[in-house]
Amino acid sequence: MARPLKCRCIAKQPGVTYFKPRGIPMTELTEVILALDETEAIRLADLEGLYQEDAAARMKISRQTFGNIIHAARAKIAEAIIKGKALKIEGGAYRMKGVRHVACDARGRSHLPE
Repeated sequence: MARPLKCRCIAKQPGVTYFKPRGIPMTELTEVILALDETEAIRLADLEGLYQEDAAARMKISRQTFGNIIHAARAKIAEAIIKGKALKIEGGAYRMKGVRHVACDARGRSHLPE
């Protein structure tokens, strides 16, 4: 049995959640799903230029877990760009910074206490 995912802390949801190659109709595109925690890892490492250890601390995860997330995110982005696929940002094991959540559910989504 796989170990349950620990929620990753993200600062905010991105304003844009879909990118597609120009000139290709939506019906002909294959999507690559980039999770919100993967998007946050890209933001912290590549946009803000943080070291993995510092970025991991902000997401409240280990450095090794951050390394795995950033590796997967970069591979997905490369696949979308090189193979001309659409990139859809959604889901993942996350919780919003400053919003109190109990835990992630079995699918990795956070939920508020009842």
